[in-house]
Amino acid sequence: MSVELRRNGLHLTGTQLALDATRKSPLSFVSHAHSDHIARHERTIATAATLRFMAHRLGPLSAPLAVPYGRPFELGPLSLELLPAGHILGSAQLRVIREDGRRIVYTGDLNLAPSLTAEPAQVAECDTLVIESTYGHPRYVFPPRDEVLGDLEAWVRQQQERGAVPVLLGYSLGKSQEAMKFLSGRGFSLVAHPSIYEVARLYGELGVRMEPLRPFDGHVEPGEVLFFPPHRARGGALAPLWPRATAVLTGWALDGPGATRRYGADVAFPLSDHADCPSLVRYAKATGAREVITLHGQAEALAQVLCAEGLDARALGKPQQLALL
Repeated sequence: MSVELRRNGLHLTGTQLALDATRKSPLSFVSHAHSDHIARHERTIATAATLRFMAHRLGPLSAPLAVPYGRPFELGPLSLELLPAGHILGSAQLRVIREDGRRIVYTGDLNLAPSLTAEPAQVAECDTLVIESTYGHPRYVFPPRDEVLGDLEAWVRQQQERGAVPVLLGYSLGKSQEAMKFLSGRGFSLVAHPSIYEVARLYGELGVRMEPLRPFDGHVEPGEVLFFPPHRARGGALAPLWPRATAVLTGWALDGPGATRRYGADVAFPLSDHADCPSLVRYAKATGAREVITLHGQAEALAQVLCAEGLDARALGKPQQLALL
């Protein structure tokens, strides 16, 4: 059996199983419900939370298979198991065990830092590891999450004390809910763009609540913190709110002032739902993998770092076939 990187994503050759396929496939494992990992598949393997978010974004799904963490099941001659990835609520890694006992793990997007809204990532022991590499370059070393959240809270309080509306820019699914959970626990009232609010309601139904929270209707009450999607903040959507201050929540904050300008924000906080480079290296070592394949983002850089650490690693950068022998 081999893994093939096609135009629509990874595929286990010799089977119908695709991994995070971005176009309709007969059967695909979906690691999480961010838009660049989902499509309307004929059959979908994912956690119940991921399927819920997918249905919210895509409408009713055809033949969804909800799989709990840590409960192996059979797919022909293969044994499959989902393990928490720590990225967003419901995110999962996939471990495939072949008939000969060889274990292959696909991490999907991975986060190893403690999260307020996602299940803690679990090390998936394996022989071959296919690992996401979004922040795989050595320059990406995130500050401790508690430190970042503490700085965020201080900034929000500072803006409110000077009478400005604090506006936080974050992805509608995942990043926003993490910051919302933290700030609600610190006593802040929250207001959110409808796209973020609806996802937060789903989080609540899945057991992760953030209150008080209301949908944005064009105004912000004193003491409230506004959450807004970055792509909708451009233009006049926020113009009536003045004075205001805008912060973006992104791991790309480590790139310096350019990241702040890119999002049209006043400040950027390095809050990420991905693992940084040192965390990816530690994880790869912890799996015990004899072979590591880096994928997406800084794949080449991460492969070089892993090789320097004594691992057999290489990047899967463009459509090609990789024999898992």
